[in-house]
Amino acid sequence: MEKKISLAYKFIKASVRFFYLKMEVFGEENLPEGPCIVVGNHSQVNGPIAVELYFPGKHATWTIGEMMDRKTVPAYAYQDFWSKKPKGIRWFYKIVAHLIGPLSECVFNNADTIPVYKDRRILETFQKSVDAMKEGTRVVIFPEQYDEYNNIVHQFQQGFVDVAKRYYRETKEEISFVPLYVCPALKRLVIGKPIKYDHEAKIKDEQLRITEYLMEEISEMAYALPRHRVVPYPNVSKKEYPENVRES
Repeated sequence: MEKKISLAYKFIKASVRFFYLKMEVFGEENLPEGPCIVVGNHSQVNGPIAVELYFPGKHATWTIGEMMDRKTVPAYAYQDFWSKKPKGIRWFYKIVAHLIGPLSECVFNNADTIPVYKDRRILETFQKSVDAMKEGTRVVIFPEQYDEYNNIVHQFQQGFVDVAKRYYRETKEEISFVPLYVCPALKRLVIGKPIKYDHEAKIKDEQLRITEYLMEEISEMAYALPRHRVVPYPNVSKKEYPENVRES
């Protein structure tokens, strides 16, 4: 059954599309035919917004489950989005975190999303992802965490690679992971060359091999672009944004 989209969400999406950056997609030829797992830099809120508005084809984005329930939004939103802000203004963002609960619940339950949890319910996330891919959907994941990898991306969590193992078990097909660089400064979504899951390898080895490839490929895509400021995963002051200059 097709999901019924609320009028409130349709209005919000149209408004965001009108006011938000007009992003252009580069490298669409690198997308495999059919389903795949697209993995990108979060770029604060820009990654999920840009993908929802401009990413080609049928897709669904992993979204933290806490952002889909107005009761759990405030604590999660403040910690994840604004806890790195200067101390003197954090009080303001604590208020904002409480105000956005109903809005967040509306947006993330109506957008093309798959809820993600950090407990045993992650198995439901994996199954919903597999089911979506069986229907030809591209699953989009932003797996950065706070540990720095380089000046382009933060270290990727590795557990999402397990989706490929479950997908192979149910379909006997090896899914591809596709790197995505979200670049608000240049108004671009850059899609890189995919890497395919190897079902014969140990899953721990595949987690490391695939995440390292994705982080490196996203970084190389960023370095190859004209000089610009990179929007990092943590919501820090703009004066702290790094440039896409290769580190020595």
